[in-house]
Amino acid sequence: MSNQSVQTVSTSNDKFKVILAVVAAIAGVIGFFYLKGQNKPALVAGGALLAGLVFAGLLLWTSTSGREFLNFAKESVRETKKVVWPTRKEATTITMIVFGFVVVMAIFLWGTDKLLEFLLYDLILGWKQ
Repeated sequence: MSNQSVQTVSTSNDKFKVILAVVAAIAGVIGFFYLKGQNKPALVAGGALLAGLVFAGLLLWTSTSGREFLNFAKESVRETKKVVWPTRKEATTITMIVFGFVVVMAIFLWGTDKLLEFLLYDLILGWKQ
């Protein structure tokens, strides 16, 4: 018995809905900036953006691939909430260790560069700077 996953083939109707949803989201963003440029109230510009995004979400929800994408996005948010973030003290400590390492490496590379410069130009080639 084979345990192969089966993928559904999306119809052209689903593809059309996804394209229309992308167009609606872009139209909402363009409408927001257009209305903002016309000095309309922020509530009107925000309403245009929200309307475009809600319409795009509804169109995506009606297509199979869009529904899968929205479920994936929900799962991603759920997984992000499970992450254990470092405390402020831990983050500061790790940052200081990284900065210290960068300083040590910078000094090491500068020293190596100066040593090679001395060896090549002064000792081997005899060029005095």
